[in-house]
Amino acid sequence: MAAHDCDVLVIGAGIVGLSTAHALTRAVPGLRVTVLEKESGPARHQTGRNSGVIHSGIYYPPGSLKARYALRGSAELVAFCAEHAIPHEVTGKLIVATDRAELPRLHALIQRGREHGLPVRELGPAQITEYEPEVRGLAAIHVGTTGICDFGAVARTFGRLAREAGATIAYGAEVTRIGRRPGRVAVATADGTVHRARALVNCAGLHSDRIARLAGDDPGMRIVPFRGEYHLLAPERAGLVRGLVYPVPDPAFPFLGVHLTRGVDGAVHIGPNAVPALAREGYDWRTLRPTELAGTLAYRGSWRIARRHWRYGAGELHRSLSRRAFTTAVRRLLPAVTEDDLRPAPAGVRAQAVLPDGTLVDDFLFADSPGIVHVLNAPSPAATASLPIGREIAERVTAVLDRR
Repeated sequence: MAAHDCDVLVIGAGIVGLSTAHALTRAVPGLRVTVLEKESGPARHQTGRNSGVIHSGIYYPPGSLKARYALRGSAELVAFCAEHAIPHEVTGKLIVATDRAELPRLHALIQRGREHGLPVRELGPAQITEYEPEVRGLAAIHVGTTGICDFGAVARTFGRLAREAGATIAYGAEVTRIGRRPGRVAVATADGTVHRARALVNCAGLHSDRIARLAGDDPGMRIVPFRGEYHLLAPERAGLVRGLVYPVPDPAFPFLGVHLTRGVDGAVHIGPNAVPALAREGYDWRTLRPTELAGTLAYRGSWRIARRHWRYGAGELHRSLSRRAFTTAVRRLLPAVTEDDLRPAPAGVRAQAVLPDGTLVDDFLFADSPGIVHVLNAPSPAATASLPIGREIAERVTAVLDRR
């Protein structure tokens, strides 16, 4: 024990990394946990740049990790927010079919919601307007357990609770090297500091595959970044939307499509779309990192995605470059909206794990290797499911420690 600076190192202070630190300190009181984060504060990437929706779990196949953790995590997260006075609200949401071709998929979602035990209500056109007077559709379902919260505040609270239990969080600590010996992992950061531990957790999000390779492991996938671009409704037009309105998702693609979200601050976000990012942290078209882009372009999985989904991708690119096209897409749900109603809003980047055959990994993906637990794919609804995900990782880590 004296040979180690701590028991567990966690790379990444997003909501998953901080939930893991919180879970570890609760599971094993006195465990020495250190979180390393390259940014100057927590939740600077996926956690702090999403739409703030507490997902119900209705989209995810029964038995999948996403379904299990979202169903459990949404209720736990609401209770956690209430306990710690974090802004939140259980609003419910509408999933709206605007085309007859979407009706079979809507009905399948109704069945899935019932299998999950969710409170779902079928709506006709007149009933849609009872919830959302300006939204139009052929049919819809109302899911009562969906909500909204401030995920940045949730992550900060996880971090505070972990520190109060003895954990250390080091900001400005970018990982540059990882070494492994029997019973020990050593991590060097850009400032020359070396941290030694008995176990390591990789919660690096957009950089999770890179960290895995740095540790000498083959993750069997690559993170391909997709930027999700948002607009805000002008404040004087925010009354067009009361709550949360989603389109019927296309199961051929893992993104939910452009939706309408009234957040805890009252602002209405519209989006996101999904376009390839030119860098892992490429939050606009001007941000280009040639080495990262070259890695994406050299990966055969990227080209297989492009061949498989080129038509869908072309539409997303068009809506990214043309506000008129984006507005036209929104008007399918919200006919009253105009181009002048939209204001630019900060974008997010989804860390999407892609297999070499071009398959987009659609579930959470964890991998264990000697002394290390890797979180290789944790997109939405990871924030919703952050409490059970943190416990899952903590269980894996304690199993590693028990073997040492």
